[in-house]
Amino acid sequence: MSRPFSVSAKKSLSQNFLIDEVILNAIVDQIHPQLDDHLIEIGPGTGALTQHLYARVQQLVLIELDDRLIMPLRQRFPNAQLHHHDVLTFDFETLFNDETQMNGEKSERQPLRIVGNLPYQISTPLLFKLLESAAPIQDLTFLLQKEVVDRLVATPSSGEYGRLTVMIQTYFHAQKLLDVGPEAFHPAPKVDSALVRLIPRTDRPVASIYPALIQVTQAAFNQRRKTLRNSLKSWQHLPLFSECAIDRQQRAENLSIEDYRRIANYLQSNNAFAPEQPLIPNR
Repeated sequence: MSRPFSVSAKKSLSQNFLIDEVILNAIVDQIHPQLDDHLIEIGPGTGALTQHLYARVQQLVLIELDDRLIMPLRQRFPNAQLHHHDVLTFDFETLFNDETQMNGEKSERQPLRIVGNLPYQISTPLLFKLLESAAPIQDLTFLLQKEVVDRLVATPSSGEYGRLTVMIQTYFHAQKLLDVGPEAFHPAPKVDSALVRLIPRTDRPVASIYPALIQVTQAAFNQRRKTLRNSLKSWQHLPLFSECAIDRQQRAENLSIEDYRRIANYLQSNNAFAPEQPLIPNR
């Protein structure tokens, strides 16, 4: 077990500090940091994972909200770039656009590799935030509640397949890497966790279909037990089902990622936004 410095976990921040050295090493192996990576760790906490990353890369950025942790992190990792900030309002594009000083010479930033042990309460909104970010991302490696990871990697017609699955898999390839039990944390959470890797798809859709994708997944999965004929009734005035080759008798969980992408493209090209459906993710 490893705790670089001691601090009590804050329940209000849903803090569960990772302390199992075997799991920490397994996570580092999965991240496989390289010297020239531009690595960002969200919520470094007591620095248990940070100490492994700090020894392997030249560009390490830490984003931490907890006031109590800022000074210890700054003292222990003086060459890391530390931001005392709420990650949900942090502008990741500034990290890519900035230049960094290494060995007296300026060097442009590499695409971002973002890692972290994320509290459950911020995991979904952060994932949506990163979907919308224009910052070039190489990959995301997050330790999340296992239930969330199961939804991220789900396949159509399974119980875990839902709105989060569709939104994430439209833009990323999702891979579950390893399971982590409660005993790896202090304090031990009441749920299991899992490590997931998200890699941007090379065939990511254009940004303009994002609002349509938000709307159609909101409508479909908010009434997931209904057939699409009923859940997508906001667009019943359009030949949506015939144009998109969708069976209106299917339910939301039966459609593939490509089906939803096709529907979103159709709605966007026809400027067919439903006024009663929100244009922002349901977080």
